[in-house]
Amino acid sequence: MDPLIRADFSQRALVRPDDSPWVASPSAGVTRRPLDRIGDEKARATSLVRYAAGSAFPEHQHPEGEEIFVLEGIFSDESGDHPAGSYLRNPPGSAHSPSSAQGCTLFVKLRQFDPADQETVRIQTHDIQFFPGQVPGLSVFPLHNHGGVSSALVRWAPGTRFLPHTHWGGEEILVLEGTFQDEHGDYPAGTWIRSPHLSRHHPFSTEGCLIYVKVGHLG
Repeated sequence: MDPLIRADFSQRALVRPDDSPWVASPSAGVTRRPLDRIGDEKARATSLVRYAAGSAFPEHQHPEGEEIFVLEGIFSDESGDHPAGSYLRNPPGSAHSPSSAQGCTLFVKLRQFDPADQETVRIQTHDIQFFPGQVPGLSVFPLHNHGGVSSALVRWAPGTRFLPHTHWGGEEILVLEGTFQDEHGDYPAGTWIRSPHLSRHHPFSTEGCLIYVKVGHLG
């Protein structure tokens, strides 16, 4: 795998569904679609990861942390079975032996934690109560916050428009449901967008959508 994929974080990056192929990992049945990457097998990386039914990955450590959102199926490790909608954070120094009996697809961010961020997080987002957002039609559920870097789920009712805003520290979005939009285009479910520090846009959603958003980590 190319050790440098969308590695210039001063540039906007966009990956639409099926823009790039699935790439084999060192473990049989586990494939990856890289979104950004700096390094070889032990890399700072953001990826979609797919486990075929019955596949597993060897026990490994997370020297700089691991963030996971389960998109499809059931992901398993020593802490339990984590169905679609689960949000997991494994802090620096943790380790696990992941697997999936029925198969799953994950959004994974590796080696991107502050060393002081030692919180283990397990959230099943199907059971959550969203909070009102800054404009009518917008609702938010915070997933994690540390040192000015935060992750959240944001739900847009049909026809919702947000205010034009600047991304201090950058913004990263994965569209989970529906279609997210801004003045640059339309982004259906499965689209990943990385907007650099001090970039700006005017987002909206005509049909409604649900997005994962991470901000403050690209400064």
